[in-house]
Amino acid sequence: MGVRVVPAILITLLVVLHAQLWFGRGSVPNVNRMAGELEAQRQKNARAQLVNERLAGDVQDLREGLEMVEEKARLELGMVKPNEIYVQIIK
Repeated sequence: MGVRVVPAILITLLVVLHAQLWFGRGSVPNVNRMAGELEAQRQKNARAQLVNERLAGDVQDLREGLEMVEEKARLELGMVKPNEIYVQIIK
């Protein structure tokens, strides 16, 4: 009787482990599904990164463009900001 109990326990454990492999939380189908979701998220992140880089470039262009316009207005037209005193020294 003791000889038959050990194989029965081992077979039961094998069936439980096999069931976990196919139907449990870390099952093969679940891992494959999550790998697909991860790849989709990586692609979304890459697209968002490109958009962010493009927007950062636009912001930089606007900053530099406005600085250039402001500098030209100050030098060529003598324009000043509100509450600012402009002093021009001619040599």
